[in-house]
Amino acid sequence: QVQLVESGGGLVQAGGSLRLSCAASGRTDSLYSMAWFRQAPGKEREFVAKISWSRGSPYYANSVKGRFTISRDNAKNTLYLQMNSLKPEDTAVYYCAADTDGSGITYEYWGQGTQLTVSS
Repeated sequence: QVQLVESGGGLVQAGGSLRLSCAASGRTDSLYSMAWFRQAPGKEREFVAKISWSRGSPYYANSVKGRFTISRDNAKNTLYLQMNSLKPEDTAVYYCAADTDGSGITYEYWGQGTQLTVSS
C-alpha cells in the first residue's frame, strides 16, 4: 500500500506561480512512476504530467508543457508540480497518483486532492 497526501493548493492570480507537493508513504520502494491529474468542475479528470520515479524522466500534457514542471525527491519520497504562468483554465482539483505495477498507464493509488483556483 502507498499513501499519498497532496498540499500546496490555494488561490493565485493569473500569471502567478504555485508549487504543489505530494508526500508518499508506505511501500514507496514499489513506486514505478508518479503523476499529476486534475479535474475541473463539470469536467472529466485529465492527465497533467508524469515522471519516472527512478530515472526522473518527465512527460507533460500539451496544455501545460512549458509552464509546469514535474519533479521528485526520492530521499523525501515527495513529488512536486511547479506551476508558472497560471491561467484561469488551470483551476481544478489536483491529484497525485502512483503507479506500482510498472504499466506507466494505470495508477493504483491516489491522493485526496488539493484545490487550485486561478483568478483572472
